[in-house]
Amino acid sequence: MKKIILTTLLVLGIVGCKTTEPLYYYGEYNSAVYSYFKSEDVSLEAQITVLQQAIEQAAAQDKDIAPGIHAHLGMLYFESGNGDRGTLHFEQEKALFPESAQYIDFLLNAANATGA
Repeated sequence: MKKIILTTLLVLGIVGCKTTEPLYYYGEYNSAVYSYFKSEDVSLEAQITVLQQAIEQAAAQDKDIAPGIHAHLGMLYFESGNGDRGTLHFEQEKALFPESAQYIDFLLNAANATGA
């Protein structure tokens, strides 16, 4: 009887320790956003590179990219004066996450109104 209980506890312990993969791939997205909002000495180009690498790494690992990465990248492109690339990433965000469409459209309209 003790062996059955011990075996059961051991199996439950092993099963309970199993971790699951995150739903989305973030890469260095969190640190890029932190740097952006803290106005650290990180150039727009460096932030763009970090986010592009996250997107490429997610694709290489066949993982879904996290919500907001394309939107943030689009915003950085608009700030750097590349509205076409910004629009491309905003549209990609809408395609991947349709629930963001209204907000992304708002951002696009604001960017187009300012002539970015």
